[in-house]
Amino acid sequence: MIQIAPSMASAPFLHLADVIQNLEAAGADAIHFDIEDGTFVPMMTLGTRIIGELRPLTRLPFDVHLMVRSPEWIIPEVISAGANWVSVHYEACPYPHRTLRLIRRLGARAGLAFNPKTPLPDLRYLRRYLDFVLILTTEPEYPDADFLPDVLHKVSEGQGMLGRQSIDWAVDGGITPENVGAVVRAGANVIVAGRSVFRNGAIAENLAALRAAAIASVSI
Repeated sequence: MIQIAPSMASAPFLHLADVIQNLEAAGADAIHFDIEDGTFVPMMTLGTRIIGELRPLTRLPFDVHLMVRSPEWIIPEVISAGANWVSVHYEACPYPHRTLRLIRRLGARAGLAFNPKTPLPDLRYLRRYLDFVLILTTEPEYPDADFLPDVLHKVSEGQGMLGRQSIDWAVDGGITPENVGAVVRAGANVIVAGRSVFRNGAIAENLAALRAAAIASVSI
């Protein structure tokens, strides 16, 4: 089943409570948050406080993507604030097995994220503690980065390594109704989208268009 997780990094920050309610009414499957430390990537958008304050407004899962170096220090705070899914970057974790195990022990689903330039390593030794993989299809340095379709091969490559059952494959970065078909056909079942969901403030219409295009691509 295709799941869509709108990214709050592209939401209008002055009206986040309304945004959460509108996303739930429009049929979003989860809410995606990016948390950066300003060193792993040279930008910062949201923090743990906003997760905690928005958590009571919806029962949708909160998917938190940690773009921080050595993220073990912030994981307990993020999960305590209300995160249900937590992904950390392979590039930023010297001991990913330990980090994924920590996320699981604290009660959240554990994910591993990969920047576009990073090839997939052998993930089989992490399989026991891995719930999902997040493939970035834009460079994370700036908010209007181009979609990079050549990165999508990692999804099918990873599925060949780990199998298609029980692990979710998420793709994040520059996804629109025009290119989501390629993302789904590559094997992704979780679509993280920001700009295309919040464009012109038409959340319900944009989310419906994205979902329709994703579903249509399955039957092609």
